Amino acid sequence: MIPNKYSYVLITPARNEEALIENTIKSVISQTVLPKKWVIVSDASNDGTDEIIKKYYEKHNWIDFVQMPENRDRSFAAKVQCFNAGMKKLNDIEYDIIGNLDADITFKKGYIEYLLNKFMEFPDLGVVGTPFVESATAISKHKLSNFDHVSGACQLFRRECFEDVGGYIPIKAGGIDWVAVTTARMKGWKTRSFTDMTCHHHRKIGTGKKNSTLVARFNYGQKDYYLGGHPLWQIFRSLFQIAKKPYIIGGILLLSGYFFEALKRKKRPISKKLIKFHRQEQIIRLKKIFNNVFKFRKVENN
Repeated sequence: MIPNKYSYVLITPARNEEALIENTIKSVISQTVLPKKWVIVSDASNDGTDEIIKKYYEKHNWIDFVQMPENRDRSFAAKVQCFNAGMKKLNDIEYDIIGNLDADITFKKGYIEYLLNKFMEFPDLGVVGTPFVESATAISKHKLSNFDHVSGACQLFRRECFEDVGGYIPIKAGGIDWVAVTTARMKGWKTRSFTDMTCHHHRKIGTGKKNSTLVARFNYGQKDYYLGGHPLWQIFRSLFQIAKKPYIIGGILLLSGYFFEALKRKKRPISKKLIKFHRQEQIIRLKKIFNNVFKFRKVENN
């Protein structure tokens, strides 16, 4: 392993994370390389979250604590407001890497050092992370995904890259983490999820109401539209989802959400330049997928 020379800071927005945030804090405290500053921002939590944070804030001088006021926007943009409030605590601190860490994530000792060393190994790397695990099948599923994307559960940015992309953009309907990572690639930075390690996401997606999974599929389709997804990509993405639970209906809802927004001609919250770049990436990936399929069939027929 390359000896690391980079210093880093973390910011964690948290809203009612009483059940999970203590394990996240313990994960960071156990790291082989500690942050110069970790700002935990409570988004007007009304459970025991603040008390848990204060307990560790009083013991560790590199942990800082911010409490946001109540009666604020409850959309996805609130995460950006919290993150920016945390950044104000970093004005007088020199650092090389800045990380966005969710309050329901855990990872083993050496996780952060592993990511920091990737910045050492690849000088053009702007954003780094790993897949997150929710179940035993999470990693195999991730192998079908785009490893240039870095999950918002834990994103580490080279400081120059973060400043280059303009930080996180407050989009009410979500996609904040995706926009930052994709913008970094558009500006010439490399972004990568490395699979030698994982972090653990302890709040499973789609575990609310009985129809939450179906509603989520429709919502994902809507998000795919307003984040500029190519129609051809969406069709194949929906066909792929048909073979996954909830079978058939999941893919139909994903496609329906996309074209529902398209028919409304809803204004997208990102630039035309980013949409064009995103679509170019999707077409390149589609070509690679088809090329791999044809090569596989050719080998089978020989």
